[in-house]
Amino acid sequence: MITNLAGNVQAFTSNVFLVTGDRPVLVDTGANFDVVDAVRSEVDDLEAVILTHTHRDHVGNLEAVKDAFGVDTWGYDASIEGVDHAIADEETVRLGDHEYVALHTPGHKDDHLCFHSEAAGVLFAGDLIFQNGSFGRTDLEEGDRATLIESIDRVLERIDPELAEMHTGHGPSVTSEPSDHVELSAQMARQS
Repeated sequence: MITNLAGNVQAFTSNVFLVTGDRPVLVDTGANFDVVDAVRSEVDDLEAVILTHTHRDHVGNLEAVKDAFGVDTWGYDASIEGVDHAIADEETVRLGDHEYVALHTPGHKDDHLCFHSEAAGVLFAGDLIFQNGSFGRTDLEEGDRATLIESIDRVLERIDPELAEMHTGHGPSVTSEPSDHVELSAQMARQS
């Protein structure tokens, strides 16, 4: 099961997805709210933190989560403070009950990863793609529009048209034809 622990938070934060099952993990930790209590209200323990990228709104609570649960953090670039282990492009990682393929998808930030499970029909899109054709900012340091478009195209080629769920770094998850939203993001990024 996938639960957005930041769904009702009014502070500036990213979404924080708790993936329960065989390997309970957090996808991003958010910022500016008590995510530790939110995790504890759902599960007794975590096995890992998986990061889509290391912008402050996605990792502000990282230290508190690591202290509370004694977990390691996995992300694309282990040279970044707080990231204990690197996840390589195309590496498989277990989130909950399913295997996900990590896709290196820069353009919003150099260390950005998306996670896709064909078996589960789920995509964790981070800040690359959002609902209704929105896409990640490229005006921040390490942002690059052409690279972002390449990354969206890569995700679009990877996912199945029958994708069931897309969980994004901000805003609501998309559970109605999410592949259409990815395709629209690819079009909109080219037009902006």
